Amino acid sequence: MNTGSLPHLFARLAALERRIRAAVAVRRGSDHNPDDPFRGLYLSDEAIDALLESRREPYVPFQASAASGRLGRLAETARLSGLDVELLLVALAPDVDSRFEQFYGYLNDDVTRRRATAGLALRLCGLPEASAAGRARLDPSSPLRSAGLLVVDDGERPFLSRSLRVPDRVVNHLLGDDLSDAALAGVAVVVDEVTAADVGNLVRALRAHVRLAYLRERPGGGAREVAAAALRHAGFAVLEVDAARLRAQPDVSAVAVLREAVLRGAGVVLGPVEEEPPLAALTHPAIPLVVFGPNVWDPRWSPDPPLLHDASPLPVADRADLWRSKLDGRLAPGVDPAAATAHFVLGPGQITRAARAASVSALVDGGVVTTEHLRAGARSQNAAGLQRLARRIEPAVGWDDLVLPTGVVGLLHELAARARHRDQVIDEWRMRPGGGRGRGVTGLFAGDSGTGKTMSAEVIASSLGLDLYTVNLATVVDKYVGETEKNLERIFTEASGVNGVLLFDEADAIFGKRSEVRDAHDRYANIESAYLLQRMETFDGIAVLATNLRANLDDAFTRRLDVVVDFPLPDEPLRRLLWDRCLGETAPRTEVDLDFLAGAFELAGGHIRSAAVTAAYLAAESGGPVGMAEVVGAVAREYRKLGRLVGEREFGRYLGLAADGAAR
Repeated sequence: MNTGSLPHLFARLAALERRIRAAVAVRRGSDHNPDDPFRGLYLSDEAIDALLESRREPYVPFQASAASGRLGRLAETARLSGLDVELLLVALAPDVDSRFEQFYGYLNDDVTRRRATAGLALRLCGLPEASAAGRARLDPSSPLRSAGLLVVDDGERPFLSRSLRVPDRVVNHLLGDDLSDAALAGVAVVVDEVTAADVGNLVRALRAHVRLAYLRERPGGGAREVAAAALRHAGFAVLEVDAARLRAQPDVSAVAVLREAVLRGAGVVLGPVEEEPPLAALTHPAIPLVVFGPNVWDPRWSPDPPLLHDASPLPVADRADLWRSKLDGRLAPGVDPAAATAHFVLGPGQITRAARAASVSALVDGGVVTTEHLRAGARSQNAAGLQRLARRIEPAVGWDDLVLPTGVVGLLHELAARARHRDQVIDEWRMRPGGGRGRGVTGLFAGDSGTGKTMSAEVIASSLGLDLYTVNLATVVDKYVGETEKNLERIFTEASGVNGVLLFDEADAIFGKRSEVRDAHDRYANIESAYLLQRMETFDGIAVLATNLRANLDDAFTRRLDVVVDFPLPDEPLRRLLWDRCLGETAPRTEVDLDFLAGAFELAGGHIRSAAVTAAYLAAESGGPVGMAEVVGAVAREYRKLGRLVGEREFGRYLGLAADGAAR
């Protein structure tokens, strides 16, 4: 705790005490009955006569002197005049020296009013009560009150009898306490460490006394860190304010935030903002305010135009340097953090936190950070909002688990490669300039049910080290006009802040064809499709559309898709491999005629998996291994689910086993 300015503060209070003594002497000289034990509690006729004969003159004028220590720094930062400082001292005195409570009670002629009133404060500062200049220093727009350094209570009273109070945070600061206001916990935080960022232009503007700036944040731009770094390089401390929490806690005022910034001489970083922020209450000529958000600046927010700046993603090389600097000496041999996380869209602050998360998770495995730790740390920075709109799946399969034709697997690898190298192709090589186009990667998976579409999306997410988010159509489709588009916008907005793969299963339900308009239903359905066409064009994430009915999708979506993958039904060799994979190596099994199963039953991979699981349950119930009887019985059940006949043509010599299995 810094107490170096306390002697000066108490010296100023001693000077105030001398003026108090002079005021007491004047008061006693005009007191007709100083020994009355009830004085201050009533007014006698003599007291009224004395008031009529006396005049309200100022007390001994003060000599304005330069303040020093914390009081001096506060006066300089808050742009306080000498009179402001004296008014502050008058109001502050009872919080530092309890004798002043009695002094003020005596001078107010009311023992219950132990704080200075506005009129008493003006007279103690050598000004008449009717002084317009003096009263203006107590106006809500004055430097003292607008910065929250002085509070005028008792608003229902006449101005001169209103009490003056200094908030506890100001008193504690002047006494050397650097703890932040407890009321700001969770809303505002002082930032001591900032992450390096390219902020040259913004720093020059702040040094040139620009006091309002707006950063439009791009995905991975790290606007919060950019603002903090710029303020730090410009010579200011940094006070970060969460705009959403400030708006959600009405008991925490913007004035309290500004007061904390003034006391610390800090610049304010406010965001992310999506609606009108309390800029008027946070505006101060000495305090720079840097606001950030995902949208463009709204001129209605402030009459003063801000400096507009885009917080763009860090270049690939800068991201790589930042990863290495945060993980110096802890990386496993041969692990390149830039290559492992190239497809993650992270800002500088997120990279710092992701590196810490990777280091913590690596402690369990000996402290060496691997690629898996890096990607897990990067995923830990995903916002949680999307999980309320989509189901999150942690991928548990890889390329070796896919049983698909070679051409299909090649297209899936191409889709993953697009996601992995889009920074290089789109940003560095500028292969998609202009038009407001997004950086998204989108693919269409089309094929019959059970052909591996969802599993393929999971494999792509796994290969990129990302989570898979399956959009729940129940949270999207709404019977009311316009609500479906709003729900989709929420999903796309949340997905832009998440490093994951977004899967729209049964996509034809919402990406359907536009039709000729015959009634209002057709018109609104076409509006929904048109909105999706526009939104997919500007999407910055990775999305997969899966459908069983490709013909039902609007042709205009095809142009906006990067990769279209048709999933065919598996041929006989693939079915044999699928049966072998699905029956697995862990469950006990006897000789199963895989060649017969593959040749006789034309089933998709999903149906084969379902039949294998059913066979395992039949074997578990009977207490034996999985054999042909259980497998054929499970296939018979699958046929009945599909509405197919269980006949000799498919089941052949195993038809009896099918009947026995179905009967169990």
